[in-house]
Amino acid sequence: MSVYKNVPEIRFKGFSGEWIENYLGGLIDIRSAARVHKEQWTEAGVPFFRTSDVVSIYKGAKNTKAYISQEVYQGLSEKIGKVTKDDLLITGGGSIGIPYLVPNDDPLYFKDADLLWLKNNKKFDGYFLYAFLLSQPFRQYIKSISHTGTIAHYTIEQAKSTPINTCDNEEQTAIGNYFQKIDNLINQHQQKHDKLSNIKQAMLEKMFPKQGETIPEIRFKGFSGEWSEKELNSEVELFSGLTYSPKDIRKEGTFVIRSSNVKNGQLVQADNVYVDPEVVNCSNVKKGDVIVVVRNGSRSLIGKHAQVTSGMKNTVIGAFMTGIRSKQPGFINALFDTSQFTAEVEKNLGATINQITNGAFNNMVFMFPGDDEQAAIGNYFQKLDTLINQHQQQITKLNNIKQACLSKMFV
Repeated sequence: MSVYKNVPEIRFKGFSGEWIENYLGGLIDIRSAARVHKEQWTEAGVPFFRTSDVVSIYKGAKNTKAYISQEVYQGLSEKIGKVTKDDLLITGGGSIGIPYLVPNDDPLYFKDADLLWLKNNKKFDGYFLYAFLLSQPFRQYIKSISHTGTIAHYTIEQAKSTPINTCDNEEQTAIGNYFQKIDNLINQHQQKHDKLSNIKQAMLEKMFPKQGETIPEIRFKGFSGEWSEKELNSEVELFSGLTYSPKDIRKEGTFVIRSSNVKNGQLVQADNVYVDPEVVNCSNVKKGDVIVVVRNGSRSLIGKHAQVTSGMKNTVIGAFMTGIRSKQPGFINALFDTSQFTAEVEKNLGATINQITNGAFNNMVFMFPGDDEQAAIGNYFQKLDTLINQHQQQITKLNNIKQACLSKMFV
């Protein structure tokens, strides 16, 4: 007969013994804030956090910030105390249970109806508690108290009743340090990814002529003269995708690239579909082909594209995709990243059906330089895309490691 032990599946060397079952409210002070009225918000001063701020930080997104004056902050802090380093704020309404670890002692206040305040007072390693609030045991508890069909809330009483298994301070610190290192690596790759993405967007604006102009602002050494206005069909060859029915789908067979397989300029594995090779009556994709979404229920996805960067045997595109084959695929792929292409897509979209016909695609007009300059521009953006994709792959890999550890390093 097996005996259950209250220990995590993965543990750092040197630690042993069972973790202790507790409730969060028995170990830490859980509070809310004093009321701040919206007319007291200011455009500068002490940061005033709401659910949207915590969710944005968690997602790495930006949002419009709110503030209160130093005088209002001082008066409120005298009543309930100050938020300090290693305290946590956690969302209590809407997207519930999302934590924010306070990184320093800088002035900070928060909205009473939106966020709960876990006043740490050094009772926990801050990062250990932050990681616990992202872990599988906590997420399961949050799911158990959420009610489908109603607005979710995580109240002070529910927070106090949150089950938590704890270890000694040294093991907490080891776990907290581990997750902090992973998050730092993710942030480093994200910063490099964002920097390169910003460089790419800036260079797309400068290395292609602006509307009504014939020469780009930035050019590689050795190239001169005006670019020429041409219809797309004079520079590329279009090919259509495969029409198939549900009865043609197989667990294995010919891979069909669909809209779901085109993400952030890359071809990805997502909801893959395979069909019986016997029904295929179109050409396989080749290295260098640029695959474009030309029909979709969502208007915003029309024009989404990716370049085939390696050989893909036994692979075709779906009926709602168009393939572009050219002598300079890198240039064409970069051209399709520009605002000029976006404008052409908008101009040629059907009024009632979200699609671009091959006829409309062929007749799109762009500015083109000579083949050698096309090749130089294409190579430049391909190198940028490779670097951007490498950082994205590292971010994905580290996030997968983090999620696996969050499920195995807590009880």
